[in-house]
Amino acid sequence: MQIGLSTLSQIGTNYYIPLNEKEILVVEDDPRSKKEESEVKKLQKEEKKAQEKQEKQNPQELSEDEKRLVKELQARDSEVKAHEAAHQAAGGGNTGPASFSYQQGPDGKMYAIGGEVSISIKGGATPQEQIANARAIITAAMAPANPSSQDFAVANSAKMMEMKAQQKLAKEQQQKNLAKESYTETNDISKTQNSLDISA
Repeated sequence: MQIGLSTLSQIGTNYYIPLNEKEILVVEDDPRSKKEESEVKKLQKEEKKAQEKQEKQNPQELSEDEKRLVKELQARDSEVKAHEAAHQAAGGGNTGPASFSYQQGPDGKMYAIGGEVSISIKGGATPQEQIANARAIITAAMAPANPSSQDFAVANSAKMMEMKAQQKLAKEQQQKNLAKESYTETNDISKTQNSLDISA
């Protein structure tokens, strides 16, 4: 089989003609052209995505309902972030970092629609420390202008912790008072016995 220049021109640039081991011409696709085609397609897809994203981000093209939803999401985002910041400011070292759950708006942006801050509850070595820690937790939980039901639940747990610590403190104080009274009575009895012994 003979191949002339006209045959090569008909094959085009998408093919190359290698010789195999027996020096026979083999016609197959050029891997370089496939690579170029896939890169072109990839660039076209990326360009299309960027254009779609740009269209979504352009607020002038949003419908009235979409614009209203974006405003609601912006307000919710601000409210959620302020709420969690209040917890962190009031909690100081007892709070961890804030984490948020997001929703994408019709404008393509992400808005915080929920959030949480962890508050660590430390027991305390003494009832006084337990009471101080519980009060710090209550302050952190109730810091936002509009505490959530979860905030109330955390505050209630801390109040229970405070009440138990106060009961423990009262019991310790009562035991100290009883010990003091017992010591005073024992001391009075021994003084009385000593005075009786002397006069006898």
